[in-house]
Amino acid sequence: MKKFLKVLRWTLGILLILLLGIFLYGYFKIQGIKNRGEDKLVGPATVLVIDGHSFRDLNKNGKLDTYEDTRLAPEVRVNDLLSQMTIEEKAGQMFHPFLFSTKLDIMPMRILALFYPPEEYIATRGITHLTSPLAPDDPLVHIEWVNACQKIAEQTRLGIPLSFSSDPRHSNKKGAAVFMKSLSQWPDALGFAALRDSSLTVRFGQIAAREYRAIGLHTSLHPVADLATEPRWGRIAGTFGEDAELSAMLTAAYIYGMQGDSLNRNSVSTMTKHFSGGGPQKDGWDAHFKYGKDQAYPGNNFAYHLIPFKAAIKAKTAQMMPYYGIPLGQTSEDVGFAFNKEIITDLLKDSLNYTGIVCSDWNIINDPDSALAKFGEPMDHGVEDLDALTQVEKAIHAGIDQFGGTDNPELLVKLVESGRVSESRLDQSVRKLLHQKFVLGLFDDPYINEKEVLSDIGRPEDVRLGLETMVRSAVLLKNEAGTLPLSGKPKVYIENMDRDLAASYFDVVDELAEADFALLNLDPPFEPREGLLESFFHQGRLDYAPEELERILDVMQRKPTIVTAYLERPIVIPEISEQAKAVLGHFSISDKALFELISGKGRPEGKLPFEMPSSMQAVEKQLEDVPFDSENPLYPFGWGLRYD
Repeated sequence: MKKFLKVLRWTLGILLILLLGIFLYGYFKIQGIKNRGEDKLVGPATVLVIDGHSFRDLNKNGKLDTYEDTRLAPEVRVNDLLSQMTIEEKAGQMFHPFLFSTKLDIMPMRILALFYPPEEYIATRGITHLTSPLAPDDPLVHIEWVNACQKIAEQTRLGIPLSFSSDPRHSNKKGAAVFMKSLSQWPDALGFAALRDSSLTVRFGQIAAREYRAIGLHTSLHPVADLATEPRWGRIAGTFGEDAELSAMLTAAYIYGMQGDSLNRNSVSTMTKHFSGGGPQKDGWDAHFKYGKDQAYPGNNFAYHLIPFKAAIKAKTAQMMPYYGIPLGQTSEDVGFAFNKEIITDLLKDSLNYTGIVCSDWNIINDPDSALAKFGEPMDHGVEDLDALTQVEKAIHAGIDQFGGTDNPELLVKLVESGRVSESRLDQSVRKLLHQKFVLGLFDDPYINEKEVLSDIGRPEDVRLGLETMVRSAVLLKNEAGTLPLSGKPKVYIENMDRDLAASYFDVVDELAEADFALLNLDPPFEPREGLLESFFHQGRLDYAPEELERILDVMQRKPTIVTAYLERPIVIPEISEQAKAVLGHFSISDKALFELISGKGRPEGKLPFEMPSSMQAVEKQLEDVPFDSENPLYPFGWGLRYD
């Protein structure tokens, strides 16, 4: 026993020493990273007062430079700033990585934030475009972090301010990574497609823009102009459905709402995605994964997927994002969109006359030093045999202005120094990127006034309109004998809904046998995958597994059942539809909205923005690039009943 205790003490001692060593290594490494960045900072901007006007001395030289003069046109200011920039500073503008906050609740992201602090990206690497993919619920905590980052940027040699981007933050979707409960809540984009109301979409864009700017966000990584022609694809919820003309109308409306007639200091720059249409994924697998890298066009329908993007260009979207996929057989080489010159330069820029910024989707470069390399393989589809330097070169010559997710400007610096990419080519892209910062007002004042934030987000009238939109956007698929709305206060058995909230509408019972009705709120079916990233993508099968279907049908056979189903994709529910008394489809709406609908306090007005197939066999027969081709759909495109 003594021998065992001795060995145990030695083992524990060694483990403690190892843990201490790891801690000290991490601590000093993090301090070294921060110090390396802080050593490059030259101090805050001072204020110059000339002829009664105040100007920020961003380059700290004691005089008013042209790019600091707020009275001059953005084009003039850009030219002056560009003339003062080094190759390293220009290269930094062309990278747009994630930046994580140490205030996040998710521990792995907080650790990543320590090893990739803002000093490293902003001061050491010269990066000024950053995406904030996750956010603490408290907007003031988020704003404090944004302002602290802007303070670091102000202290760099030229004081170029930061632009922050984000994926959608207004969804009510459970588990949405960037959801902020302090903002107003709305349905998925499909909900707007269900209502077919361009004026409402404009209004939402205006509200979203105000709330984004209030919390320090300047670029929306949306709208999604892809078409839902392949029902198994995992990103349909973010689209406006499968009809190209409907998507075009709402895409343009959303851009107009976010940007206005033209970009200004109250706008949010929209990055429309994913050119030239990410919907026709082969067999429905997503291009975030190697097995989903191909896009298929068996119906020879490539042009159909361009229609919403033409509308986005006409609406003056400030930015465009190509997808990861390889458009099989559509160009002379089968490579991902961002590496394809015939797609980016010949089609988008030359044929469609697009002059805005083209930013690649995230993590297309196989750079082992990138922060994203820690989370999985890159989406360098079709160019896997090229090294990182050559991949960057190929994308630049294809027409890419900025690299999303990639965080190593040194790659571009090496290409310029070796003569493989000219400095004038960098100037073409950097001029556009800087111009946008000027028109958004960031050079004049990039800071957020914390006292004004709470009056600009989550306004009662916006919250009410969001709830009303969620209610109206629901689609009444079936209503046997006028089952809905329920009258009075019947006894209900509920699953997957807020019980306490339900009690203010109905008499909620614990046992199915005691109920007058069963209310089943169904999460969407999908094919589970093992990878971390894959867990966020609901792709593959659209029908419920036999054991789950059996359980649902058992409830229906015992009590009159009302089904509410989240239609993030066109799910296959023929047996459920047949036996349910009523079926409400929705596009990620709150339990309150559902109870308003079921009780009759609100009424569904939505029409399906896609077909709902009658079987998985029918799904498998569909062509990835063709709309409205499901054989004998259970519910056709445009279906939607009313209570009256």
